[in-house]
Amino acid sequence: MGLFELFSESQDMGIDLGTANTLIYMPGKDIVLDEPSVIAIDEQTKEAIAVGKEAQRMLGRTPKNVRTIRPLKDGVITDVKETEMMLKEFIKKVRGNSNLTRSRIIIGVPSGITSVERRAIEEAMETSGAIDNIEFIDEPVAAAIGAGLPVDEPVGSMIVDIGGGTTDVAVLSLQGIVLSDSVRIAGDEITESIKRHLKRNYNVIVGERSAEQLKTEIGSAYPMDDEPQGMEIRGLNVVSGLPKTVNITTVEIRECIADTVGLIVDAIKKTLEQTPPELAGDIIDRGIMLAGGGALLRGLDSLIANETGIITHVAPNPLRCVVYGTGKVLEEYERLNRSSRKK
Repeated sequence: MGLFELFSESQDMGIDLGTANTLIYMPGKDIVLDEPSVIAIDEQTKEAIAVGKEAQRMLGRTPKNVRTIRPLKDGVITDVKETEMMLKEFIKKVRGNSNLTRSRIIIGVPSGITSVERRAIEEAMETSGAIDNIEFIDEPVAAAIGAGLPVDEPVGSMIVDIGGGTTDVAVLSLQGIVLSDSVRIAGDEITESIKRHLKRNYNVIVGERSAEQLKTEIGSAYPMDDEPQGMEIRGLNVVSGLPKTVNITTVEIRECIADTVGLIVDAIKKTLEQTPPELAGDIIDRGIMLAGGGALLRGLDSLIANETGIITHVAPNPLRCVVYGTGKVLEEYERLNRSSRKK
């Protein structure tokens, strides 16, 4: 039975299929699902035994017959079958036994997505019978709409959507992207920078969850007055093979992620340099808007403002900007459908 064949009741849906998290919005119901993009699969039966939060808790703690993975990388699908299984379970959580064949589905995708990558998303949803009703929207456009930027007005707005796998930088006006840049550097690479630092300087290997904890609790991109001093982290000593606890400072984390964060800042500068003067003037007046989970990195807005000379804001609820944008397009379909979406 295909991905969505179990469902029969029509209802539109906006999906932010992210590297780190999958969110689903349904008009009239708000966000009905917000879960990590993780699936645990039984290697013997090839069936999903957990998805989302439950599967994330299993990371690094499963027996040999269970494989826990994130089936998306850099904002795109790396394994169609596993993504299909994950989506099927997510949809079952929010839709029960209803059908999507008469539903309109809008999915946010990175602005730099290739035709091959987009086809992978289509294949993951192809068995639904709703493929003719599936539309794509560039994530920076959706994020800008969700953040409340005036994208349908003849003024320039800059959005920087920092997700798990990609950072999309875009200048928008009149519902369209004037210019954009998409780099495969985002929250995941910042986390990897922390893991590399611990292994190189302390001979300690930590899992993704521990590195993520360091990033969210003491990580910063710019010196702050109220920043924490540091924290203890436990990992595996690569020399002795035994558990080891080390103390990591905020300054260490800031220094070890500086190069990675710098690539994001460079993408913003590059886009600004190519922006037409009239739109650049609008951006100087209105500022730069940050969205996505990466926007929550402490001090990132201050770093970007310092490097560009332009005031930088963090969107309200940045983790949900893309899915709220897809929802607004669904709710105002006729007005927003002309130029913000791509088939």
